[in-house]
Amino acid sequence: MDWANENKIQITGGLELDASTFGGLGWRANRQVPSGSILLSVPSDIALTVEAPGEGPDDRGVLADLFREDREGRKILLDLPWYVQMAVYLHKLDKVNPVKGNKDAGTPMRPWLDSLPRQFDTPIHWSENILANDLQYDYMARSVKRQRARWEADYKTVSSLVKVPMTWDEFLWGCECARSRAFSGAYTGSAFNPFIYAFTLLLVTAYVGLGLGSLEQAANGAGVVISVSILKDFVIPKLFKKKRYVICPMIDMANHRSYGNQGDVSYEFFGNSYTLAVANDETVSADDELFISYGSRSNDQLLQYYGFVEPNNPNDVYIMPPLREWDIDALEKACGRTFAPGRLQKLDRAGLLGSSETFPDVSSGKGRSEGDEAANEAGGVVLTRVGGVDPAVLQALRALVSSDKEWIDAGKAIGNFAEEGSGGVENEKCARLAARKAIELELASKPTTLKEDEDLLRRMDTVRSLDVSQEEKIAVAFRAEKKKLLMEVIETLV
Repeated sequence: MDWANENKIQITGGLELDASTFGGLGWRANRQVPSGSILLSVPSDIALTVEAPGEGPDDRGVLADLFREDREGRKILLDLPWYVQMAVYLHKLDKVNPVKGNKDAGTPMRPWLDSLPRQFDTPIHWSENILANDLQYDYMARSVKRQRARWEADYKTVSSLVKVPMTWDEFLWGCECARSRAFSGAYTGSAFNPFIYAFTLLLVTAYVGLGLGSLEQAANGAGVVISVSILKDFVIPKLFKKKRYVICPMIDMANHRSYGNQGDVSYEFFGNSYTLAVANDETVSADDELFISYGSRSNDQLLQYYGFVEPNNPNDVYIMPPLREWDIDALEKACGRTFAPGRLQKLDRAGLLGSSETFPDVSSGKGRSEGDEAANEAGGVVLTRVGGVDPAVLQALRALVSSDKEWIDAGKAIGNFAEEGSGGVENEKCARLAARKAIELELASKPTTLKEDEDLLRRMDTVRSLDVSQEEKIAVAFRAEKKKLLMEVIETLV
């Protein structure tokens, strides 16, 4: 807090660092704060910024002196994932020079660096046994395996480029800090430079005062300068969706909640600062923690990259095996129908059965997403808390369970089964029965029930003699949330 005050970070009355609901620290209100109140304002030159791969890091000068100077090395740097660039940035501040900007006049970052966590409880650190058995969710185990392969490949690349040695643990720490503390947007700021406008005004005054032209001519020239400046700083980045990733000290202390989050983070162009304010139509009561939203993150993403699970997460998902792996005999019995020969082949040709490749090789970087989120690369069946079964899967099931008459009435076209009830009342009933049966089988395949998991969590919280790790506890909480979601989706298919 002393460091924040010394570096012109404005923290208004009403906000203080205190114990968070989720452990560690968070921002808490010490009085009631009304809607729209700005609680934190951080000068943009304190923030750490990089840009999306291929667009070049915003603080290129900060990173460039750590890398080889040849053109090939610079190109590789620009193509690295944003969180790898940010990890290198953090490495320089932490191990090489803990000053952002000019060595003599820059901001000393050591107090903030010392506030960062030095260890994370994310699954990339977990044992194979916990991943394979305690989570009871093969999809997450495969996602962590993909993540590890990607990051090890990126570390190998970075190690060959940096002049200052960087250990695997240091690289991993930097990537995890970046993934858990950065926010992004199509436009997150370019410094507002008042000198341009002041100098333009000076030129206008001199132009008119010396009789070099009329006031109208001077005003036209000034208008062009101002328009170009705004176009360069604001309009063009907006139009071309130039994406930046920012870690903003002090704002990064705010914790996440998907529902009822009360804070908004934004960039103030004319103030050249990042702000944390109470969201519109929200009020923060005294002694309440101020939350922000990290985005529509599922528990898969929250656990894999942030290390926690959110109870009753409205954005949660469950990824079942692709349709091609479902028990067709069990589905036929549930529907009371025998599926027509060749119908599965038609669905396969339409790309509705998912991939037979359950774990593509990603170590080369092929197929990776910019955000490196848990990608559904095998075409698994997606269930969501809000929407239930993926509409494309229900469409495939309507076609699969259709009788010969229903198939002919639909013009023998899978696309004509896209809408609910498009195959008729009985067809819709059978499709939903098939989906329900598949989800019931998925739930029944788990080694423990939801009730057993909830009882185990209570014992972990109350019985001190139980020798359980934090990883084991969060794995049980995670699998319990997944089972709740499966049961909720089953109820929608009655």
